[in-house]
Amino acid sequence: MKKVNPIILKQIKKVTGKRPLTVINHILKHGHITSEELKDKYGYHHPPRAIRDVRECGIPLDMHWVDGSGGRKIGDYTFGDPNKVERHKLGGRKVFSKAFKKRLIEKQGSVCALTGEPYQSRYLSIDHRIPYEVAGDRVSAEGQLDSFMLISAAAQRQKSWSCEHCDNWSGKKDIEICRKCYWASPKQYEHISLEQRRRLDVHWIGKEETATFQKALSEFDGSLENLRDYIKTVLRQL
Repeated sequence: MKKVNPIILKQIKKVTGKRPLTVINHILKHGHITSEELKDKYGYHHPPRAIRDVRECGIPLDMHWVDGSGGRKIGDYTFGDPNKVERHKLGGRKVFSKAFKKRLIEKQGSVCALTGEPYQSRYLSIDHRIPYEVAGDRVSAEGQLDSFMLISAAAQRQKSWSCEHCDNWSGKKDIEICRKCYWASPKQYEHISLEQRRRLDVHWIGKEETATFQKALSEFDGSLENLRDYIKTVLRQL
């Protein structure tokens, strides 16, 4: 085993998840692991997810480009700067209980918190209002009901992409910045991933409402862009 900084070893002892431990143990034995090894040796067909699992356990990983099979460039990962260990992350994401999801539905309703669209409960996922990458276990216990919300799979993908490309995610990791973001507080927010933006999701549901939408759309030659511009014009006149 390659010599590893004791600060990182201490954080490793907190890890219990199978996937992050697979990555960690390989690095402990070989000094590094490639995305190709994650896929071919361990069957992880989305290597970045396995790498993110380790980082969500508070363990820093550095990535370097190396030549893989066929001459293509692949990621090669090693343990990073021990001073960047995030001690507030106590073993990575946890699986939430069915009882906890039921409590969230009772409090928030069986709707996507970001779009307001109703869903059957099985199509809604429990999501941290403040990303685990930023807050870690400081706001992840099931007792903290207001720290979570239910969102659809499509909304979760949008949120993940936006958060992962936010400077706060990769930089300061300031919880208060996240609290004021649309992705954490869609009903009252100051920014969307640090950008001065606002958004409104409106849904027409049922035969009567969809007929109203189609009638309005026909007034603009079927152009959604023209309809959106018209709605903004109306709102500016308020």
